[in-house]
Amino acid sequence: MESLWRKTAEMPSFGPLKDDLQTDVLIIGGGMAGLLCAYKLEKAGVDYALVEADRICGGTTGNTTAKITSQHGMIYHKMIKHFGVEKARLYLEANQAALEEYRALCCDIDCGFEEQEACVYTMDDREKAEREAEAVRSLGLDAGFTTDLGLAFGVAGAVVFPGQAMFNPLAFASAISRDLNIYERTKVRQLAHGLAVTDRGNIRAKKIIVATHFPMLNKHGGYFIKLYQHRSYVIALEGAPKIGAMYLDDDEKGLSFRGSGDLLLIGGGSHRTGKRGGGWRELEDFAARYYPKARVTARWAAQDCMSLDGAPYIGEYSSGAEGLYVATGFNKWGMTSSMAAANILADMVQGKRNKYQDVFSPSRTALRPQLALNGLESLVSLLTPTAPRCPHMGCALKYNPEEHSWDCPCHGSRFTEEGELIEGPSTDDKRL
Repeated sequence: MESLWRKTAEMPSFGPLKDDLQTDVLIIGGGMAGLLCAYKLEKAGVDYALVEADRICGGTTGNTTAKITSQHGMIYHKMIKHFGVEKARLYLEANQAALEEYRALCCDIDCGFEEQEACVYTMDDREKAEREAEAVRSLGLDAGFTTDLGLAFGVAGAVVFPGQAMFNPLAFASAISRDLNIYERTKVRQLAHGLAVTDRGNIRAKKIIVATHFPMLNKHGGYFIKLYQHRSYVIALEGAPKIGAMYLDDDEKGLSFRGSGDLLLIGGGSHRTGKRGGGWRELEDFAARYYPKARVTARWAAQDCMSLDGAPYIGEYSSGAEGLYVATGFNKWGMTSSMAAANILADMVQGKRNKYQDVFSPSRTALRPQLALNGLESLVSLLTPTAPRCPHMGCALKYNPEEHSWDCPCHGSRFTEEGELIEGPSTDDKRL
């Protein structure tokens, strides 16, 4: 159950922290967002350090489908409605700028960077796709509309973004991280004002960036209620016909497609962490139906933090946590979101205003329907009188037979069958 990227990329290794440390900026988390923050601070000559609990890119970054695109589903019509035209335009612009920055960096990095169109389709609502294409064009991007994608099945309509891209994320991360100031296997156990307590020593910092996928600090920001986690699954097919673009079904239960060399990657089978979903079986059934001569050569799963309104939380952790910053809630679009986060946070920790920071501000309104659903899920889980429990906030864990793990439906922490932590926000093993 190893991703294609983990099979093909060689990551550098870094030693753990060996003593107490003092730095201007501490970055917690060595996924793509944390690495890009470190990369930008290194280029700016800022004193910084990055700590990672295990190995860099050991979580979601290593399991992404690695599409670099500003097309995040059919979101722009809704964004205009909820945020207004200007903020929707800035969201699109921030992600397009992230795409262009990857394009420039990848000129000198052998990471399989390839320009592709991105197509989001609907199986049954042509009007929705037409409306989305019109909304995107009103924001300044020349999006197309089509009903013919050349896939093995028909669609009612699709929105096409030109000039998007895909790559090998670990080959890219390996290249940019080699000369950075990184400490691996250094887990942060506690955070206080200007202080991170690790199992290797204490780190004092003027500014701290929390890039741990799901924020670890519950005291500020309300992320335990503003976020939930979603699992999705990927298979790599050998012997399937090549496709000419990247594709995504707009339906929450729909599939995602992209090529990688001679392989076809199909993603989907998704569900809220701690719930049941189609998993790999759904993808393999689809492949058997539409690509009967193809063979599965790899399969893996990813976990994503979902925000209340479809936009990430990037900026000050909360109004009551001075000098603390966060990047989370990337809603399955971690590549462009990571670059946008690095641009915003690198400016903010240097005292500069970034023109996109208000769009992604974690302090924006939380009054969205998903808030009530998150609260209800947590309440039900807390009142479930079963063991084992998640040490993060005490929710009842659910067994995941597909991946042989114990998963938390409240906040998405996952544990092995023996109780060892797989991924947070928990920082401890499960309670039996």
